[in-house]
Amino acid sequence: MPSRVLRFFACQFIVMLFGLGICISALAQKPVAQAQVGQSPVVPRSSFYLGLGGSYNSVDFGTQDVFAKGTSQTFNNGILVSTGVAAGPGTVDIPTESHFAPSVQAGYFRHFANGPWLWGARFSYSYLNTESTVENITVPQVGMFTEVATEKTTPFIGVAVAKSYQTRLQHQLQLIPFIGHSFEKGFVYLGVGPTGSRTQTNIKSLIGFAELNGTPTDVSGPPQNFSGSGWVVGGAGTVGGTYFIDHSWFLNIAYTYAWTKNQTFNYFSSFTNTQNPNETFAGTLTGSSSGKVSAQGVTLTINVTF
Repeated sequence: MPSRVLRFFACQFIVMLFGLGICISALAQKPVAQAQVGQSPVVPRSSFYLGLGGSYNSVDFGTQDVFAKGTSQTFNNGILVSTGVAAGPGTVDIPTESHFAPSVQAGYFRHFANGPWLWGARFSYSYLNTESTVENITVPQVGMFTEVATEKTTPFIGVAVAKSYQTRLQHQLQLIPFIGHSFEKGFVYLGVGPTGSRTQTNIKSLIGFAELNGTPTDVSGPPQNFSGSGWVVGGAGTVGGTYFIDHSWFLNIAYTYAWTKNQTFNYFSSFTNTQNPNETFAGTLTGSSSGKVSAQGVTLTINVTF
């Protein structure tokens, strides 16, 4: 993770912890240890809970690395006259997008002995479904073609052009162990844990061009679409606070920063492209895309204990 992202996360984490601590402390009025004799604190000593709510998230798709490779065979009147190959890397800078998302969670907390400190764990799911699109991307390529009859090899340059490059963060699961400090009507907490995120990348209307004999030529024929999706693991840090309306119901607000490991999707297709009645190109298009996703958001849920 870049150092500037770590510094930003650290600052956000500290600010949110300080702010939530002040709010909860003010609402709670007095610690559990100072509650009047015979007066039971609103916060249970231990409890399972379920919650439902929503979050507002900012998703950073960062810079995606892409690689494209094309192979081709040229036929004149059905006879193979040359073969070619071209390849090259590129990058796509994906804009950050913000979105509201529904969230559900389930968890457990328990106080240590008779003191105000507690531990727990929270499992949550968010349907983020946030996407970002870049129009008209290009991936430069270099290659060579070889004449079958003479075995002469000639270098050339080319480019893979796509109408759009779209990436999406669809689902996110989090399992966050936490520690906290309770008051009469709530508690503050912080935690770190693993995540599972499902992402998807769509590359639409890709064409492979080559500059043959000084003329840009559409080698791969009609535009083709590519798509990849899957789950990737990552991590998350969270800081939050609760306010208990009564012994059974409480509000929870939390700030979370989550990130994924680098994820790679691979693509493949074949093509046949008839230039004229006498000349035909046939070959393959292969490639890959890879990148990381980070998301930060504020979640508010209403929860019931049992």
